Amino acid sequence: MLTPSEAERLIRENIPLFHREDCPLATVHGRVLRADLRADRDLPPFDRVTMDGYALRASALGAGTRIFRIEGVQAAGMVPRTLGAAADACVEIMTGAVLPTGADCVVPYEETTKAASGAMTVSETAGEFLTGNALHRRGSDHRAGTVIVRAGTRMTGREIAVAAACGNATLTVAHSPKIAIVTTGDELVEVEAAVAPHQIRRSNDHALRAALALAGYPRVERFHVRDVRHEIEHLLWHLLAEYDVLLITGGVSKGKFDFLPEELTRQGVKKIFHGVAQRPGKPFWFGLSARATPVFALPGNPVSSYTCLHRYVLPALAHASGATAVVARRVALAAPVTFKPKLASLMPVTLSSGPRAELLASPETVNTSGDFAGLVGTDGFVELPAEQDEFPAGTVVPFTPWV
Repeated sequence: MLTPSEAERLIRENIPLFHREDCPLATVHGRVLRADLRADRDLPPFDRVTMDGYALRASALGAGTRIFRIEGVQAAGMVPRTLGAAADACVEIMTGAVLPTGADCVVPYEETTKAASGAMTVSETAGEFLTGNALHRRGSDHRAGTVIVRAGTRMTGREIAVAAACGNATLTVAHSPKIAIVTTGDELVEVEAAVAPHQIRRSNDHALRAALALAGYPRVERFHVRDVRHEIEHLLWHLLAEYDVLLITGGVSKGKFDFLPEELTRQGVKKIFHGVAQRPGKPFWFGLSARATPVFALPGNPVSSYTCLHRYVLPALAHASGATAVVARRVALAAPVTFKPKLASLMPVTLSSGPRAELLASPETVNTSGDFAGLVGTDGFVELPAEQDEFPAGTVVPFTPWV
């Protein structure tokens, strides 16, 4: 049976890349950039004043001039003035304004006094003001043509601010996949429906949809099918034709009514693997349809389903979107763990900071893989390899956060 890392590798090798598309800036939050974002001009595009005060020549101050004639006022957004040729010339200047031509220094208001005549005097107790004081020089952040945001970056407010500043009304990003989530089982009813003693309410699809949306994949629709062959056949035929990604929860184990693996094969979905040596989520299944639609069949137990989504599905979608690979965070176990089965353990944890600011993971006990409520308050899970069954406190292990 595959290890988790082997399963992840097989998914990455087989899942196709989503196509690219140009989208308006207002719609790219959470999408993966597919073309480098470059500065269209120097940033900042001019010598920008960073304090309210007076623009003048530093050499005049250095030569002993203390009283200056104010030739005008310049605010942000105004066409820059040209400083007069006289040594005592200055321009009253506001934060964000372009430095007047001929000036090379700004003296803040706090170091000056202004006379009724309109003259400005630099305080005798003021420190030395050198060329470049209170100035954000042109191109000191980035030169025109420099790559600021690389392809593979998931767009957040920070990157969107850069795109706007560089004049990108549209951006080339990965296609947002249309995802279908299918819950299976005669025992499941919708949240608002009356529930009989032998039934349970659907929760997997709600949890998975919420996590997918938070991860940057909002185009998700939910479906449910009973453990009836012809119903499964009809729904799968429709979803495989209409959706970019298919997530199924339940019906993938070896029970008498677990019809999904057989039906997926019958409809031309090629099985890449079925089963991973892990707990929870051992029956996890992955394959590709004839039109290369990725199909992830997750175990029906809520903890297993939610964990497999984070361990495999979200990284796979990021890879298909062209996202830059993220190195797994590593944390230290806050307490010893003993895990007897010869399976990898995907164990829920809560995080805290140790005395040296190290990140500590405290194991949290989930009653069973059906105990979804046991995940409330946890921060994610650590992955313990199957090769050992005792992990002392301080053992460093990979950590995956919940979204």
